[in-house]
Amino acid sequence: MNSIPTPHNSAIEGQIAKNVIMPGDPLRSKMIAETFLEGPVLVNNIRGIQGYTGTYKGSPFTVMASGMGQPSIGLYTYELFNFYDVESIIRVGSIGAVSNKTPMRSIIIGRRSYSETNYLMFYRNNGNKCGFVPGDETLCAKAAATAERLGLKYCVGDIMSSDTYYSDNDDIAECVANGLLGVEMESVALYLNAQRAGKKALTICTVSNIIPTGEELPSEDRQNGFKDMARLAFEMCL
Repeated sequence: MNSIPTPHNSAIEGQIAKNVIMPGDPLRSKMIAETFLEGPVLVNNIRGIQGYTGTYKGSPFTVMASGMGQPSIGLYTYELFNFYDVESIIRVGSIGAVSNKTPMRSIIIGRRSYSETNYLMFYRNNGNKCGFVPGDETLCAKAAATAERLGLKYCVGDIMSSDTYYSDNDDIAECVANGLLGVEMESVALYLNAQRAGKKALTICTVSNIIPTGEELPSEDRQNGFKDMARLAFEMCL
């Protein structure tokens, strides 16, 4: 398959911008598009995965949801990179922090992502195995510089990308042992797809819960909040 639309994206040629901002939640995609884009147009809604294209300060952007987990974001980002010729994807999502050193609503820029996900097997011919997968260094530096300029509370570091939300594994102990700041579920598939396609990707997350203490934002805050993170993603791409 080398043509568009695809089975999972109804956008036609020219409807997807080179830079894509990608939350997980389709409702968050709608919120971000309506908040930040001028003239947002719904270009995809297959399976409720909403994608909008418009402009931010005169530059074209697409905001499109990924769904939850490595297989879901892996599917959508593969098609965006390889069929729609997208150049960069910035994931904007939530993350569970492993300590109070990264407080609620603070921003974590994922320099590298650590995982044992089975998605790595998709790249077995490239020699990938359990361990760290890097995001794009240039995008990471731009994100940090932009966060400084915007006066945001942020840190840059390594994160865990898990296949499971509920697990028998001690994710906190594994994070501490590997110097990881928190746990999310999508970044490794995004980074691997970008590497394979020769494109750029970065994960920027807002802390939505502190795992050891059980402190957690309500679901409505996750859906409608996190606007600082979205603004950061747009600004760093200008």
